[in-house]
Formats: sequence, structure tokens, C-alpha cells
Amino acid sequence: MRLYQTPKNYVAQVVLERDIPLLTDAMRSWLVSLHADFFVEASETDGEARRAHLDALFDATIDAYLRALDEGYPEAEAREITHVMAAWDFQNQGWGELLEFPPDERREYYEKYSEFFDAHDANPENPLGEFAPPTGLPYAPTTPERLDGEFPFAEPGLVDDIYVHAPDDEVHLGCGR
Repeated sequence: MRLYQTPKNYVAQVVLERDIPLLTDAMRSWLVSLHADFFVEASETDGEARRAHLDALFDATIDAYLRALDEGYPEAEAREITHVMAAWDFQNQGWGELLEFPPDERREYYEKYSEFFDAHDANPENPLGEFAPPTGLPYAPTTPERLDGEFPFAEPGLVDDIYVHAPDDEVHLGCGR
């Protein structure tokens, strides 16, 4: 998967891991809003109607990210795990325009991190596993027909590694273990 790395990623990691009063909550809220805003805008239809769902999804993936870091996954892998979880949810919702990888690669991404996903009851059909909110994700309109079209954000064939783009647009391979 292709990930973009900036100093903000390192700051976010440190602030989230240190659990600094007020600052950690603000960082978490900022990350959730950043991601939700991006995907609301990228949605072809029903963007605002998806917002509550996206907010809850990204809040839950922060818990998964922190758990992955706690379990010793490198930052890039922990972040990729959260991207996979979100992509599974998008596919289950039929939000093809938001997918980071084509639907036919979902099993490969599961296998790549199966140890983490299995330990936390997450899989393509249950993307968040134990990280899901107790009442589930809020309802959002689905568009299953959208999975029959093109996937403008999806980049096929990148499951083999993590391709991290640094601010200077240099690509770093093998940013995992």
C-alpha cells in the first residue's frame, strides 16, 4: 500500500502514545476530522450522510493503530492496518470511489496481517473486530452498485510491501519489519 509520511505522522504517533491530557484528545479529534473530511469530500454521493459513520470508523481505527504499536508493529505497518480496516468497511458499504486497493486484493491484505486481525476478531466481513463501537457504526447510505465501476483511489499490486512517500516525494520501500 502507498502511504504518505510527513512530520505530522510522527507527532501524532508520539502524542497518541504518550496519552498527554488534553493534547492527546485534541490530536485524536484532529485525526478523525482530517480523515472524515477527506472522505466526505471524496465521496461521489451522500458525503455528509456518511460523516457520522466515518467519524466513528476513524475513531475506532485509532484504537487499532495504538494496539498495533503496543504489540510491536512498526508505525508504517500499524498505519497500514488501519487503512486496510477502513478499506474493508468502504467495500462493505459499496463505497468503491474511496477504496485504496481493489476489492480482489482484500484477502491478500487480510493474510498480510492475519496475526493481528485474528487476535482482534477483525476480517473483511467484520473490519473493526473488537475495536468496533459497542453499538456498531452509525448508519450511512450504501452504494453496492458502485463496486461494479472504477476505483479512482485504488492502487493495485502494492500488497507486497509498504511504499512510503516522504515529504520530498522520495519513496522508501520495506518500511515494515
